[in-house]
Amino acid sequence: MPFLSKQPDFDFIGNRWYAVAVSLVIVVAGMAMAVARGGLPLGIDFSGGTLMVLEFEQPITEDSVRDALTAVDEKVVQQYGDSGAGILIRLPQAGPEEGTSLEQGAEQVIATLEASGLDGFEVVSRELVGPVIGEELQQRGVSAFVFAMAGILIYVGLRFRFSFGVGAIVAVAHDILVTLALLTIFGYELSLNVVAAMLTITGYSVNDSIVVFDRVRENLRSMRRDEFERLVNTSINQTLARTIITSGTTSFAVLALFVFGGEVLRGFSFTMLVGVITGTYSTIFIATSTAIAITQGRARWRSQAASEHVSASGRSQRSAGPSRSPRAPRSPRSKGRKARAS
Repeated sequence: MPFLSKQPDFDFIGNRWYAVAVSLVIVVAGMAMAVARGGLPLGIDFSGGTLMVLEFEQPITEDSVRDALTAVDEKVVQQYGDSGAGILIRLPQAGPEEGTSLEQGAEQVIATLEASGLDGFEVVSRELVGPVIGEELQQRGVSAFVFAMAGILIYVGLRFRFSFGVGAIVAVAHDILVTLALLTIFGYELSLNVVAAMLTITGYSVNDSIVVFDRVRENLRSMRRDEFERLVNTSINQTLARTIITSGTTSFAVLALFVFGGEVLRGFSFTMLVGVITGTYSTIFIATSTAIAITQGRARWRSQAASEHVSASGRSQRSAGPSRSPRAPRSPRSKGRKARAS
């Protein structure tokens, strides 16, 4: 890549508000889709229930399996894989019981399909997750994310500046929201694999932000007289070649996993692919913009406090009035001169 040998000079900071607008559009669209679908789609790992993957001898449609399972309530039937012969069947948890009811639901599906004449299939996988286990996994996933955010804030705040730490946290939150929005839009469920991918892209995004912030800290010594926005923009351009090479190679690997990894890893690889792109994007636009806003806000606050202090001291001096030195006493010689003049 010959163009990477020269330092670019793109105005990333000047166009940051366009990037923020794009992110808001994606997040709002994802929220609207989630509301329309009745909430964020949770996988069986969190919601509990029965998940079965059947492989038929011949390609079969979802409607055929769905019509054969009319006696089974609240089922979800989806095409699975690229062969056209795989079917995914999901049954939600119907009651408080766990193992027995879940196993009965799976056996009912198999018996109903065999009774309807669709008996040429093989059960590839069957997952049974109770609601208590699903709720515990959900709590652990949230706790892992919260502890990761706290650790990132402490590390970046101590290693660099507090404003940089807040910028890194805002960038990670942005990545998670955009990823959840795209998962909802494209119909992926939130599973343990997806949570693992989100924690992975959290570290990836923070690593990108630290590289840029480290260059900002170095440039603070040689570019003190420049505006902070220009300093940050220069730092982004100086690390742009490294960012493109790292993100590009990672994206190619994740894309290969998405294409050839199969249906089981599809949600994980999709989350990773979106996270790598949004992590690079948020480092350039979101993390730096947040750090700039906090730094400039603190500078304005200090300037305003200093001006208020100066004006307050000026008012106190005026209220006291001008100070007059006491009149020196006249010498006897001056008094005699004044008498002879009269």
